[in-house]
This record gives sequence, C-alpha cells and structure tokens, in this order.
Amino acid sequence: MIRILLADDEALMRAGVRAILAADPELDVVAEAGDGRQAVDLAISHHPDVALLDIRMPRLDGLAAAAEIRGAAPGTAVVMLTTFGEDDYIAKALDVGAAGFLLKSGDPRELIAGIRAVAEGAAYLSPRVAQRVIAQLSGGRMVRGARARDRVEALTGREREVLALVGAGLSNAEIAGRLHLVEGTVKAYVSAILTRLDVRNRVQAAIIAHEAGLVA
Repeated sequence: MIRILLADDEALMRAGVRAILAADPELDVVAEAGDGRQAVDLAISHHPDVALLDIRMPRLDGLAAAAEIRGAAPGTAVVMLTTFGEDDYIAKALDVGAAGFLLKSGDPRELIAGIRAVAEGAAYLSPRVAQRVIAQLSGGRMVRGARARDRVEALTGREREVLALVGAGLSNAEIAGRLHLVEGTVKAYVSAILTRLDVRNRVQAAIIAHEAGLVA
C-alpha cells in the first residue's frame, strides 16, 4: 500500500484528486492538508510514502513545504502539482528535491502512474511539464546543450539509452520492460548515471537528457 499525503488549499481539488486515487486499491490517502504548514506537520506525524503538494498554498507555499518535508521526513517523496502558468516554480522546485511534477489538468492515469513511480524511488515528469521545464531553463541553450552533451559522452551506450528513458519520465519498471532488462539492472544503471553525471536525483538527470538532445 502506498500512503499519500494530499495538500491543496482548494477542497474541491482535493476531493477530485482523492477520487482519482481511490480508483487504485494500492493507493491510500492517509492525510489531507489545506495549507503548506499543515502539510509539513502531517508529513512528520504520518510519515507518508508520497506527499502530493500544490505549489501555491497559504501560510507556506508548496516549495517551502517540500523543502521542509525533505529535511524532516526524508523517507517521504514529494510530487508537485502545477499548472502551465507556473514554470518559474517548477524550476525552483528542482532545488528542493521534488521527485515528480504533474499537471492538474493532466490525464488521471498520469497522476496514478506518477505517484507509483515516485513511491518506487523513481522520478516522474509529466511529458508536457518536462517540455516546460526545459523551455524555462533554455537561457543560454547552446552553452547548456554543449555542456550536457559533454557530460553524456562519459556514459556508455546503454547508460545513454537508460538516461533518455529517464528523461522521458519512465519508471525503472517501464525502462526494464522497454529495454528487456530486469528492474534491478535498471536501478544499477540509474545509480551509475547519477554518479557519472554528478547529479543528486533523476529529475536533474532528466534535464541533462533533454539538454543533450537525448529526448525528442
């Protein structure tokens, strides 16, 4: 069972997300918060597997709440809910350790897939969110692209394949299926990739994959 903390200041939005998650018997919303401060407190007291946070919330916004949760409850992975108008916040969320980015207007199946992936230790970027992240970070695109390509050159051919799929938002299980590998082997590849690229998490690796042109 994947235990979830749901935080959004709009009760109607929380109800809608809760209803979507209820369709999967392995997902359980164990706590709900209407603001960022309450979300932090509930994460500390309930130790959920995943905290699903709206970016804009009263008292403490989603970014600040994510940073506090990652520090006080490191076993809780953070997924940010966003809209297309909040590119700025998405970029900043990379620095606070968010492992997932989902659109409120996205496909409900994407919401479930994202939470499952993050709970399994993967990262998940909605494909459309990933496009916006790269666009938002595109200042000096040629320089960034050249640097990313240089870093990717240090990887083996198979590692580049795995990195491209990480950049496309696939979980370890999905990558294993795509490349006909066992999931444990994929985990080992991902760990090696993070070390070689000198990045902290899969989200940062995914950005490098996009900048290097590994993801269409």
